[in-house]
Parts: sequence; structure tokens; C-alpha cells
Amino acid sequence: MMQWVMKRARFYREFQRLARSLRFRLALSYAIFFAILVVGVGFILRSMLASSLDREIRQVILEEWAAAKGYMHIENYRPDWRYDRADPEESLIVNKIRGGVYLLTDSHRTVLERSETYKGIPMSEADEVAATLKSKEPTWVIKRDTDGERYLLRQGVMVDSKYYQPYYMVIGKPLSDIEGTVATFTRNYLLVGLAAILTGGLLGWLMAGRALLPLNSVAQAAQEIKGSNLKVRIPLRGAGDELDRLISSFNDMTARLDSSFEQIRQFSTDVSHELRTPLTSIRGQMEVALFTAKTADEFRDAMGDALQDVEHLSNIVRALLQLSQAESGQLVLQLAPLDLAAVVEDIAEQFEIPAEDQKLKLETAIEHEGCTIKADRTQICRMITNLISNSVKYTPSGGRMRIEVRRQEDCVLFVVSDTGVGIAADHLPHIFDRFYRVRKMQTKSVQGLGLGLSFVAWIVQAHGGKVDVQSTEGKGTTFTVSLPAADAGPPEQDAPEQLGAASVT
Repeated sequence: MMQWVMKRARFYREFQRLARSLRFRLALSYAIFFAILVVGVGFILRSMLASSLDREIRQVILEEWAAAKGYMHIENYRPDWRYDRADPEESLIVNKIRGGVYLLTDSHRTVLERSETYKGIPMSEADEVAATLKSKEPTWVIKRDTDGERYLLRQGVMVDSKYYQPYYMVIGKPLSDIEGTVATFTRNYLLVGLAAILTGGLLGWLMAGRALLPLNSVAQAAQEIKGSNLKVRIPLRGAGDELDRLISSFNDMTARLDSSFEQIRQFSTDVSHELRTPLTSIRGQMEVALFTAKTADEFRDAMGDALQDVEHLSNIVRALLQLSQAESGQLVLQLAPLDLAAVVEDIAEQFEIPAEDQKLKLETAIEHEGCTIKADRTQICRMITNLISNSVKYTPSGGRMRIEVRRQEDCVLFVVSDTGVGIAADHLPHIFDRFYRVRKMQTKSVQGLGLGLSFVAWIVQAHGGKVDVQSTEGKGTTFTVSLPAADAGPPEQDAPEQLGAASVT
């Protein structure tokens, strides 16, 4: 008993699982739609068949009615059938009328002539006969005989040709043949329709399974995706339909996830590397102070070196915090009208002394008219400072720097060019990456964090602008920043959705 209950419960669960599946629902939808279609077509065909048979039987009754009026004459209150008895066709017509469903009475319902078939049909009421004789308009009625069989009757008026007295006449036909034909059609159609519905349901199940194959591929691919396996792609079917668009969207999503995971892995590697260097240096200096320092000056020197590394470590953490704020949208821009030419001019003046110390020629070409932008002053100053500082840092003594600000159509351009060491072509796509540094370019004693250009790209992009770089190794580099002018419409205020290889902190 317990096993039977468990089997029944298991069967019920499997049925519930099947009933909730998309394939079952699609197949059921196909079957229901097909059943409605089959039933609807059958109902229409049955109605058309019944209507056609009804018209045919009424036409036959009308023909017999016309023949009766042509062949029958009433004289001395008696019907007289006048036809050529030697003519088999006329004899057949008259005998068919008199042997069918036929009744002739006077106005008092006295039967003058009646067929054997009509004897089982109840006589019309006196009021019905009187109404027919008075209106002289024929009417159609359906009556049942004593056995319950139905008849279609046409009741009307037959006029005495001599005295013009009206008589009540009825001619009809049994409906059993029509009803039998309709019943036979209905029964056969139900059998054929049931078989068609079952076949349609089976085909719907197969079609649903075939239609869901791409979805199953997507589901299987999704199950195979892991953090270490984001290269899975589903081939397109080439149909250009909704499923192809779904597959394409899924592949695009997987590619974005792969790119995001790669960025996270690269970021973790870069952060680990950047933090390891100052921590290792601090540990070494502490060990030196602990095991080898003997005087206060030696301890003081070791602590001083350690503090420098701690400051470097603090700068990294501070930059990473700003990076996190930018990525999470917490770094909100305070937009206001800003004269970019005036800001660049002030910052350029601050770099005149460092440029002179390194024997660099600093040129400026700043247009003040029409160079107002809507921007966050703090971030724009950081962007300008980073670009000019990089130019100073990587331009050898005797080189030349040029800073430009000018209006171009709906944008304001900020250009920093130099005759420095330049950047190799294979490094250009990566210079905006976090912590990316071209090692042989580090000509100065102070090493950067590799985050300056990342900040530049993020600031520009957050203000709805673009940054472009052109460089030739050994000849120099030119950075061109394009920002929307304040009178050219509001810039984009949201930070980029993703801060990837070409996005910034």
C-alpha cells in the first residue's frame, strides 16, 4: 500500500513538472487552438449542410405545390385531378403528391382528400385554418406525427375555380432524411475531427520541442558557464527571428561578463602588485631597523624611509577609493558653467617653473571667446593637471610643450602636445588602463601609480566628451580633449556604465 502511494505521489509530481513546462503549454495551446478551429469549421459545415438540405426540401415542396395547383380543380366541393393519365411523367407527379404528405379541407376543416401519410399528423386547429384562409398567404410549419417523426409542411389556400371558394391545402415532406444526413455527417465529422485534434496535438508537441531546441541550447550553455569559462558562445541559427535575437543577446551578455571578469581579475592582479611593493619595502626597512640599527640616527632613517613607503601606500589606497566611488556612481559631478580657457591658463602658469627647471619650452595658445563649458571644476582641474604633468614628466630637457584651448563647432578643445619620448603603437590601446605603465618611459625618479590617465579618461567621458591620443615613439605625444560647449546643450552627467580597459578612475 505504501509503495502504491509513493508511486502515485511520484507520478503526480512528474505530471506537475510536465504541466508547468513551456513545451507542454505550447503543445496544449496548439491543441486547443486546433480543436477550436476544427469544431468551428465543423459547426459551419454542419450549418451549411442543414441549410442547403432545408432549401432543397422547400424547393421540392414548392414544385409539388405548383403542380397541385396546376393539375387539381375543385368542382362541387370535390377535388378533380386533371392530367393525361397516359403520360407517365404527369401520372408520376400527381401520384407523388397524393401519395406523399398531402391534405385538402374546406373552411370547416372537413377533409376532402388526405394521403395515408398525413393521417398520423394532427390536424391544424380551427383558428390556424381560419387565419390561413383569411390571409391567403402560405406559411411553413413543422409538426410531429404520432410516432414523433417531424414533417415540414406548407399550408396555404386552394381556390374553387367555379365559385371561388377558398380551401385549406397542406403539402409537406418528412425531415427524417435531412436529419439523418446531418446526424451522419456530424458523427463522421466528430470521429475525423477527434483524430485530427489528436494528430494536431502530437504535431504540436513535436513542433514545440523543435522550436525550443535553441532555448534548451541557451539553458545548457548557461549551466556550463563558470567564472573560469566565459568563452561559451551559442551559434546563430541564421533565421533572423526572435530566437536568433535571444541567442545574440545571450552571447553579447556572456561577452560582457567575460570582459568584466577579466577586468576584475586584472584589477586584482594590479592591486596586489602595487600593494606588494611598498609593503615589502616597509617590511625590509623594519627588519633593518630591528636587526641592524644601533643608533638613534639609524632608527630615524629607517623610520623615515618606511614613512615614505607608507605615504606611497596611502596614495594607492586613496586612488583606489576614488576609483571605487567612480565605479559605483558615488562620485557625483557638481556641474556649473566653467571658463575652460581661464582654468587652463591658471594651471599652465603653475607649470612654468617646473618646465624651466627641466629646460623645457612651454608655449600656450588659448582662445578665451566661446570656451565656456558646463563641468565640475575640481575634476576638470585634475584632468588638466594630469595631462600637463605627464607631458612635463616624459619630455627630455631641451624639449618643447604646447598647450592649446580653442572653440570648434559645438565643442571646446583642450590640446597638450610635446616633443617627448612618445608612446609605442602597441602601448597606445592600453594607456588608459588602471596601473598601466610603459616601464621604459619612466625616466624620472618619482614613479607614478599608473592611474592618472585612467582618471583623465573617466573625467572626460563623465562630462560627455572624448579624449584622443596620437603619439610617435621618440618624437612626442599629443592629447586632444573635446568637451561639449555650454551653449551646445547639456552634456551627459552620468559616469560610464562600465570602467573597463578604456574607462577610468
